[in-house]
Amino acid sequence: MPNLARKLRLTDYFTLAFGTMVGVGWLVLMDDWLTRGGPLGAALGFALGGLLLLPVGYVYGQWVQRLPDAASEAAYTAQVFPPIVSFFTGWVMLLAYFIVCPWEAVAIGKVAAYIFPSLNSFAMYSVAGQPVFLPRLLLGIAMTVFLAILNYRGIRLSATFQNWTASTVILIFLLLLGISAWRGSPTNFQPLFRAAPFVSIVLTLQIVPYFLTGFESAPKCAEEANPEFKRTGYMRAIALALLIGAGFYALTIIAVGFIAPWQNLIGRRFATAIAFEQALGARWPVRLILVMAFFGLFQCFNGNFVASSRLLFAYGRRQTIPAAFGRIHEKFQTPSIAIFGIAAATIAGLLLGDALLVPVTEVGSMASAFGWLATCVSFFLVERNLRSRALTSLGILVAALLLVMKLVPAFPGHFTQAEWLALAIWLALGASLHLRSSSSRRTSVNSASPR
Repeated sequence: MPNLARKLRLTDYFTLAFGTMVGVGWLVLMDDWLTRGGPLGAALGFALGGLLLLPVGYVYGQWVQRLPDAASEAAYTAQVFPPIVSFFTGWVMLLAYFIVCPWEAVAIGKVAAYIFPSLNSFAMYSVAGQPVFLPRLLLGIAMTVFLAILNYRGIRLSATFQNWTASTVILIFLLLLGISAWRGSPTNFQPLFRAAPFVSIVLTLQIVPYFLTGFESAPKCAEEANPEFKRTGYMRAIALALLIGAGFYALTIIAVGFIAPWQNLIGRRFATAIAFEQALGARWPVRLILVMAFFGLFQCFNGNFVASSRLLFAYGRRQTIPAAFGRIHEKFQTPSIAIFGIAAATIAGLLLGDALLVPVTEVGSMASAFGWLATCVSFFLVERNLRSRALTSLGILVAALLLVMKLVPAFPGHFTQAEWLALAIWLALGASLHLRSSSSRRTSVNSASPR
């Protein structure tokens, strides 16, 4: 069997992790963030979430140095837990990555329609009261096919694309911060919180796992590292991406709250663009923001596409799902069947349209927190160094708290019936594929046995 191409460097791992985290949530869902926490509450929620996740990032950095396996969470938990536990741990984490792909495919059409309103035409059907428009659907499908081809033809092409998109996003982000500092006013920032400070921060913290999922994407591509890459580089890439990603979100919220009265943005689509347009009385900031949004879409879509396809590939290679997903293209050295699988599933999710956006955030947050918790617990059980175990204990505490906030009804913003249903469907799909694979293996063994 051919191996995956070994092409990735430190910069590639950073842009993969950063890009997997940062898409267009800061544009499409800014009004939701301000509704949850107000400008300071939401900014503190993201900043605090980034700092709290550093111990989790430490655990991933340690694990990938010891076990550079594309199966990541499934491989780590397999060291200490029964196979069925490791299977569903990785399967839930696959949901956290994959679910972003149709989210971004939907968001591409949503952002494009802001520039070209004519895209909001030819409504074919509705999902949860949200119409699905044919032009936007075709745009999402085209982007999905483009990324599938890009990844199919080699990880180097995908990494170069990721580097360019991430660099563009960071440069425009710095420019927008400068504009906000120049034209904004502290009076726009009042009141600092939407509700009580604690409630405002907690409501934001609940969605932080979804938007910061990605710092741990580097281990999914650990088998594609350049032969000269030092394994300590994983830790550097993870920590840097986590801190810069959390800082990006926090500073974007502050910039929006500083440049325009934030309460006027509640319930407004594309609140970030509206805030800059109102403050400057011109359309060029909107165009600049939308350029940044498209590059953010591309990098986030591509980063999650890479991570989810590698995790799906690792499952196929382990034969815990049909082995075809573990196939590697002989020429391009890419997991070709897994790539096509993620592309097809993305297009299927895209058919749900705008109704997908907010529920996906909630389910993705829970899935990420669960994967982080299982990874931290497994490392705690194998680690003997007291300092490492202390840091890992912090990671366990943080991940457990984030998970509890999504599952326990006592917390505001907990899972609704629709989100439980979405999770149940995903788990049922995983169980079905796992049973099918197990049945195939038993059939192969029986047919090979002497009669």
